Amino acid sequence: MNVESKHRVLFCIGVSQNFMDSTQDVMGDVWLAFQAVIKGISDLPGVDVLGVLDDDRIQVGPSENAPWTAYIMADVPDYDSVVAGCDFFRSTPVGDGTYKLWKFMKVDARIGRGLEVPE
Repeated sequence: MNVESKHRVLFCIGVSQNFMDSTQDVMGDVWLAFQAVIKGISDLPGVDVLGVLDDDRIQVGPSENAPWTAYIMADVPDYDSVVAGCDFFRSTPVGDGTYKLWKFMKVDARIGRGLEVPE
């Protein structure tokens, strides 16, 4: 599949107050779950992760909406793949699996098209 037929997607990730209220151990488990989500998105068929940006060093506290805490930019083959990327937040267990990642983080996917930088 060529780039012209792919969607450019920005997965915007916000950390919730639940994360801020957690213990250091739970925060570590959330980080491991988030790493699994990044890997899961990058392993989806036809997905090309272009980059990941994390604002955690200059943003303090929860980010229930923009500006977000982290961003994943990817070229994605179709809408269903975008949904599958978002579904990782619903299904990825944190720690012992009592909670899924979406208790601690939210995601908002923005879908558009890639633009070429003019020469």
